Amino acid sequence: MSQIETTEPVPALDEFGRPRNFGWSRSPLFQYNHSLLAAPRRRVSESDRYVLFSSTHLIICEILDDGYMGYMCLSVASLKDKKRSTHTLRTPFSLGSFNLPENSDVASIKFLRGKNLLNFAAMNQGIKIIKVDIPKFNRSRGLRGEVVLLPPPEAESLVTHMPWRDRRDAFRYSRRSPWYSVEGVIQLGISELVFSKGDSWGIFDWNRGVRPRKDLRFWASGCGLSGGRLAAFSVGHSSADSSQGTENAFFLDGKLHKLDQVTFHIPSNRLVPWRFTSNDNRLEMSFSPQQERDENHQLFFYSLKRRQLFGSFSGRVILDDGSEFEFSGITGFAERRKSRL
Repeated sequence: MSQIETTEPVPALDEFGRPRNFGWSRSPLFQYNHSLLAAPRRRVSESDRYVLFSSTHLIICEILDDGYMGYMCLSVASLKDKKRSTHTLRTPFSLGSFNLPENSDVASIKFLRGKNLLNFAAMNQGIKIIKVDIPKFNRSRGLRGEVVLLPPPEAESLVTHMPWRDRRDAFRYSRRSPWYSVEGVIQLGISELVFSKGDSWGIFDWNRGVRPRKDLRFWASGCGLSGGRLAAFSVGHSSADSSQGTENAFFLDGKLHKLDQVTFHIPSNRLVPWRFTSNDNRLEMSFSPQQERDENHQLFFYSLKRRQLFGSFSGRVILDDGSEFEFSGITGFAERRKSRL
């Protein structure tokens, strides 16, 4: 497949609000302006999500404005005893009211409802700070604290801008940065969830676009130390047209190594090991799921369903210079997301 790498800033939309300049890049070079969008606001989808791993816990922090419905969602899962708790604050017909930023580098987000706070702050040099204060997390314990996400030096991201073949106004502009080191403490009731340098990692998932009536996505990502080096990946496929830039890359010490198409070999029993292979024979990877999490958001004719499995990844990858890198025991997740309206 001939993928188009963008190396200079280009507009993601033309003057009539139609998507243009499709491809991929190593930084957010596609300039997005949601005030130009020609599509109705109910079909505009914008989200920021962070997935944080420590040696004992996983935390998912997400703010999504999907037009017909928006929400702030926090989920905490124990990687040892498989206990999970989720707190979701939904907003029917959000329709852009969250004012999510157009730039993934410098803008910050503050979601405040009553006494509930979730704040994503963008600092200098690519540093991110997440603050959370949910007094009645999951109706009982409080959840509060702060973590700092630190990127490796000169880190690259996987940025894609993709259309849909059958909808001229539909597109998805995404950024995946799966290589953050995380430090800080989150208090859950009387327990402390400690994120310390060297064994705690963060994945940033940023999406802007216009949805078709139906969308199906598969995505897997992970990060961790292997052989003394920071190894990470982001692989996926969806109903969008990826012919000009796939959603697949491996990262070593923050540097991106681009992959072509990646196939998810999903067994009928999802809790047994999976396989991942690429058509360019550069990636062979296995996934050992440890636990599963389901989401289901419904409002009249709108539906969003997501199934996530958490576990560890091992395998080998051929880097851009032709050398082979083997990795093992990287913590991560795989998910299936289906939406319709």
